[in-house]
Amino acid sequence: MSTLRVTAEVLTVHEHPNADALDLAQVGLYRAVVAKGAYRTGDAAVYIPEQAVLPAELIEELGLTGRLAGSRADRVKAVRLRGELSQGIVCRPKALADVDLAAAAADGTDFAELLGITKWVPPVPPTMNGDIESAPDLLPWVDIENVQRYPDIFTPGEPVVLTEKLHGSACLVTYFADEDRVFVSSKGFGAKSLALQEDPRNLYWRAVRGHGVAEVAARLAERLGARRVGIFGEVFGAGVQDLTYGADGRRDTLGYAVFDVSAEIDGQVRWLDAAELVGGELPLVPRLFAGAYDIERVLEFASGRETVSGRELHLREGVVIRPAVERYSPVTGGRAIAKAVSPAYLTRKGGTEYE
Repeated sequence: MSTLRVTAEVLTVHEHPNADALDLAQVGLYRAVVAKGAYRTGDAAVYIPEQAVLPAELIEELGLTGRLAGSRADRVKAVRLRGELSQGIVCRPKALADVDLAAAAADGTDFAELLGITKWVPPVPPTMNGDIESAPDLLPWVDIENVQRYPDIFTPGEPVVLTEKLHGSACLVTYFADEDRVFVSSKGFGAKSLALQEDPRNLYWRAVRGHGVAEVAARLAERLGARRVGIFGEVFGAGVQDLTYGADGRRDTLGYAVFDVSAEIDGQVRWLDAAELVGGELPLVPRLFAGAYDIERVLEFASGRETVSGRELHLREGVVIRPAVERYSPVTGGRAIAKAVSPAYLTRKGGTEYE
């Protein structure tokens, strides 16, 4: 899940093709449905992204009572309105009436705290929970931004690799060579520098032991001369999320696929090619494309059917985009990495989003 920021943005406004009373306000490559004539191209307004949780007074002010997602009808979620995908909310809250939104857009001011907007945190099922311990030296995973929100992360023609984004739960493994010890965590716990104590009932530990991830990490550390090795994989199957890919997690056949590897070598943490390092030893997320970056091609690959099961059981969640050669991005302030998510996935019914 990407970071939550509520910012002012300069809009590009398009006519809604199927509704005379609606327009489409574009932010990055996202489009949000707005009232006809409310904004013109070049206007600045506040953009509230998906997965934002709004306070009751703001919901009422925006006329959205009973129209948002979640048990409390307070969460922003992608929807289709008259056939067009609407991602996020474009508005001008009364609390910012005296703010120069054009200047705020240039400065990148974050209004989330001022507006009382928070990030939605998915619930944690018992199988993904457990006793925890402090683990300050875990190799961290990073939040991946959506390329439609930040289209300048990559440049046209840049060599990139697209891998399929799986709908499971991220499993973070850090192996410490000095101690010959492995720490296992989830995305949520890992962000707090916490690890899960080993428990055969725990989803992540079952996947790590069942697929021999710790042993592969130890061999990799020895081969690279690394003090720490991080193996980041997706755990999936029945009982994990609503898309199972045919893996029956209730019968100890949890699906698992590696999407990233990092290692601390000579005091520096580096992101490394998972296919080169653990391919043949551990399952990998499917690689769908390698070639020149083109946003339209990326969005085409983000949709369609999944390739994990071999039977195309589900729609595809999306893709993850990486440069062919790992690099820094001034847009993200860290790794050049992004995701593109399928519209069909975003608007599916009955979906789960545990992490």
